[in-house]
Amino acid sequence: MKTYANTFDGMDVPAYILEEDALRRNLALIADVARHADVEIILAFKAYALWKTFPIFKEYIRATTASSLSEARLAYEEFGEPAHTFSPAYTSREIGEIARCSSHITFNSLSQFANNAERAKQANANVSCGLRINPEYSEVGTLLYNPCAPGTRFGVTADKLPECLPAGIDGFHCHCHCESGADVFQRTLEHIECKFAQWFGQLKWINFGGGHLMTRSDYDIDLLVGILKGFHARYPHLKVILEPGSAFAWRTGCLVAHVVDIVEDHGIKTAILDVSFTCHMPDCLEMPYHPEVRGAQLRPLEAASEPCTYRLGGNSCLAGDFMGSWKFGRELSIGDTVVFEDMLHYTTVKTTMFNGISHPAICMLRSDGNLEILRSYSYDDYKNRMD
Repeated sequence: MKTYANTFDGMDVPAYILEEDALRRNLALIADVARHADVEIILAFKAYALWKTFPIFKEYIRATTASSLSEARLAYEEFGEPAHTFSPAYTSREIGEIARCSSHITFNSLSQFANNAERAKQANANVSCGLRINPEYSEVGTLLYNPCAPGTRFGVTADKLPECLPAGIDGFHCHCHCESGADVFQRTLEHIECKFAQWFGQLKWINFGGGHLMTRSDYDIDLLVGILKGFHARYPHLKVILEPGSAFAWRTGCLVAHVVDIVEDHGIKTAILDVSFTCHMPDCLEMPYHPEVRGAQLRPLEAASEPCTYRLGGNSCLAGDFMGSWKFGRELSIGDTVVFEDMLHYTTVKTTMFNGISHPAICMLRSDGNLEILRSYSYDDYKNRMD
């Protein structure tokens, strides 16, 4: 299947398009950071889990991170390496199988560790156990994404830790970033060390979680490497792990949609598409943020009645399944292609079939210009979700 050039005009189905060259650029940058800073950087499945692309990833990284039994199995069975696993709560029914598929297991609380660590070790004597900590500091502004907000269910605060950690805890895990810069990590690390450094001598590793958006164009790579080298100098015995998700898939592809109808009410024109915000781009409604649309300019809501300006609407029955307004270079027509930029992280792992709306196909734009269909969906995929 050949590419349809920059506009993807001529495609008759919605599709996520992953660009192999862009993916490799991100992977090469991440691998360079890991090498220069002497840390391990692993892929977080919560943001990207397209297993058919794992052969490419394995050229650059050695491991992944999971948050459920299914993700741990994906790491073990499809990536071919045991996972670094964290979950807010493990069940006795699943902990053994999770441990079998994991090299590291992080527990969210001291009670979770007490109740499950022995079972995990029985299933896999080599699994390394850790504890999630909460430094009570995060610069994530949106509460929905802030793991350190007051009342959080994530991690143990320093005042709740005993002076001597329970036997069997090898590491700490701390996640408090979201698409953040190195300067944010620098400030956050001060809080982590201030509150938890007294226990570092009892540990073998520390995982600084995700949200380190090192592939963003304005990210200060040199600052990040310097921070990590400085941490190594202070605590040379600790292995350091980072597990970004978005950084791997940042700006690696788009979501191609098509105009199915155009409706107007109170002077607001809505182009109804064959994709859905609530089904296929849920972060746009949760965060919320407005994605870039190729060839269009995002306008304030009060500009909705301007010429060539449209609200973009999904094809589900949810009244709020829309965003806007975007100004295009010309009036839209039924059948036109609309391309949402940077749609490979979090979207493909969070798509739903609410309302029976089918997922867009998942394709890869190969380096040679061929467009390969990695996955397409049918009625059976919807039906089997409810078996």
